[in-house]
Amino acid sequence: MTNMFHTISFKNMFFIDAVFVWIISHSCLSDARQEKHFLHYKFTVLTKADTFPEFSAVVVADGRRIKHFSNEERVWILTEDDWTEAPDPPDSRNRFIHQIRTLTNCENSQCSELHVLQRIIGCELEKLPDGTVNLTVFDEYGFDGEDFISFNSDTMQWIDKNPKAKETKMKWDHHTERNQYIKYFLKNCMNWISTFINTKKTSPDVHVFAREYDQYSQVLTCLATGFYPRDVQMNIRLYKYNLRHQTSSGIRPNDDETFQMRISVKIDRNLKGSYDCHVIHSSLTEPVSVEWARINPDIETEALWPFIVGLAALIILGLVQVIAVIFCCIS
Repeated sequence: MTNMFHTISFKNMFFIDAVFVWIISHSCLSDARQEKHFLHYKFTVLTKADTFPEFSAVVVADGRRIKHFSNEERVWILTEDDWTEAPDPPDSRNRFIHQIRTLTNCENSQCSELHVLQRIIGCELEKLPDGTVNLTVFDEYGFDGEDFISFNSDTMQWIDKNPKAKETKMKWDHHTERNQYIKYFLKNCMNWISTFINTKKTSPDVHVFAREYDQYSQVLTCLATGFYPRDVQMNIRLYKYNLRHQTSSGIRPNDDETFQMRISVKIDRNLKGSYDCHVIHSSLTEPVSVEWARINPDIETEALWPFIVGLAALIILGLVQVIAVIFCCIS
């Protein structure tokens, strides 16, 4: 297998219709300069359609389902209306059903045994910190939970990953026209990602604030929200040097499908200095630094004195009036 391929094990991968799980690990302080995007088409075909549909398919982009196949209407439905239309799938529903019936020698959907054919086809783009870009395309099949066969778009040949796939490889290698179309589809997949990442970026809204921890310390927090894509780098700094022992909420989704992240650090409340939050994100032409507008407790107290004096005067005046009323009543 060439390094152009994304290795996927079908032993632990199973998806039915709109149900899918996709887990991507990120460190707490993600590096915005290492940016990842993907577009995946996932298909599942069953020989016994008792509980689940015979055929199901979804399109996932950057962790969000943007398209799914409706078995009732027999059409693809765009889930995200504001997204650019993704390429059409390379194969039809009928072809997938024909493939599994050929593999299992079943003439119809009432086979006595349950068999599962899965396929994932798509592309991925990764921008590295040094500015280089890695592009990956893949088309892989799984059969009954095992890796089955994959397509090499460079050699235009299929790679059998299972002894049961040898006969399938021999047949599919001779399907020149179909293989050319798969290669064309994978190219369109990369073009779609390039267009998408240039139009879907949203800059973060950054806020810095503090809360009291004890008589000696404060917790300084930086919140960045409303950004897309997901990857971001954030640091709280003192005189432009990153502080140690920062904690992070991790990157979390917002209701509008953008993201947010919060980082905090404990600081000495008596230590004077210039604190700021430094944020790097791919939507920004340059990093953003938001300074913490420290509020001096002495200044706050001084500002409250007119209010305190006025309130005290009102209270004293009220007491005088009450005493005067009581004195009149006694007299």
